[in-house]
Amino acid sequence: MTTSALAPVRPYQSYVYAYPHKTAYRPLPHRPALRDLWRDEPRDALSLYLHIPFCEVRCGFCNLFTRIGAPGELTTRYLDALDRQAAAVRDALGDDGPVRFATAAFGGGTPTFLDAGELERLCDIAEHRMGADLRAVPLSVEASPATATADRLAVLADRGATRVSLGVQSFVDDEARAAVRPQRRADVEAALTRIRDTAVPVLNIDLIYGIDGQTPASWRASLDAALAWQPEELYLYPLYVRPLTGLARRAEDTDPAWDEQRLRLYRQGRDHLLARGYEQVSMRMFRRRGAAAQGPDDHACQTDGMIGLGCGARSYTASLHYSFDYAVDMHRIRSIIDDYTQARDFTTARHGRAVDTAEARRRHLLQSLLQAAGLPVAEYRERFGTDPRTDFPAELAGFADRGWLDQEAGPALLRLSPEGLAHSDALGPVLFSPAVRAAMAAYEAR
Repeated sequence: MTTSALAPVRPYQSYVYAYPHKTAYRPLPHRPALRDLWRDEPRDALSLYLHIPFCEVRCGFCNLFTRIGAPGELTTRYLDALDRQAAAVRDALGDDGPVRFATAAFGGGTPTFLDAGELERLCDIAEHRMGADLRAVPLSVEASPATATADRLAVLADRGATRVSLGVQSFVDDEARAAVRPQRRADVEAALTRIRDTAVPVLNIDLIYGIDGQTPASWRASLDAALAWQPEELYLYPLYVRPLTGLARRAEDTDPAWDEQRLRLYRQGRDHLLARGYEQVSMRMFRRRGAAAQGPDDHACQTDGMIGLGCGARSYTASLHYSFDYAVDMHRIRSIIDDYTQARDFTTARHGRAVDTAEARRRHLLQSLLQAAGLPVAEYRERFGTDPRTDFPAELAGFADRGWLDQEAGPALLRLSPEGLAHSDALGPVLFSPAVRAAMAAYEAR
């Protein structure tokens, strides 16, 4: 079958950064004990993620678990709960073998919403409660221009941060406003100056394409403004419009013309970065050639061994992915955060989804294939004892028919073509299992 004879596919269906998707999680009726969940898990190269669910403003495109502001002593109460949770999780890991963290990250929300003293406490929880040596492992921290203040950045640099990711989205003020992200370019540039002054090894800048009013010329202007800072990493995100977000009143998420606009802007951005010394790591991630990686790329193959702390964080064991409840609606989020801050028992898993061998195969293939480097077939065969082409014949044949697989990679490597990478957000959902699809379809946005 020729590529031209195939029915067109919408290129922007779902950003797949974790599988199973969080909307496939459900309340766990028997709440398994964390000690039982982690008893037989390898614990010598864990990943640690601490979630701070606060922002100074909620962007129009954001469907992450976060709330605007933290009235009263809410940040203190939240850190108190985070400390209680960390103590319970560290106890569940036990002392019958080495517990070592290989990577750490602070995300949200906006971790730098916390003031300098609160960030010190956050680092103390990671180090003293969990035992993560933040100065010895890659530590990534997300920030916003308004909260990337000198005192906060000094704390993070002193405590071992190796990567700061700044959500800029656009250097054009009108575009930032159109994305419901009120900011001025002058403030963005001032924040970037402060980050560079800390000498943190890796600066990442996030940009978004597909914003109302954005043109190839204005997109080029944002790209060049970002490149002027010589960031070690750049993430280029397509704009999505999701239910219950500030932009949800728009109907463009199913507009073919908007899809084509985003594809054109993606290709423009990709080619611009490749021509200026960057290599493509995934559809979204680009790294400056020669810059050192700071931990796993784009969640690549992080199949298990992830410990998430905070009410918006997820944890991954080999058999269960679990978290607290998830919502997008601000009132629901506030209620979940309030419940978290009042909780005293963090010894069990509350919401999640079991991951059997079949789902583990899908997860490994999906998250490996969505990386530009692709999946070495021998690696998959060593882990599962089978061949991915045998396990997923129809899906991979469909990708090949569309020209999404690199036919020059040879039989030992499954790798996407440039066009396959461009369609990552259509390709990824194809690999979802029927059971996960059904659970996602039954999820009621709230």
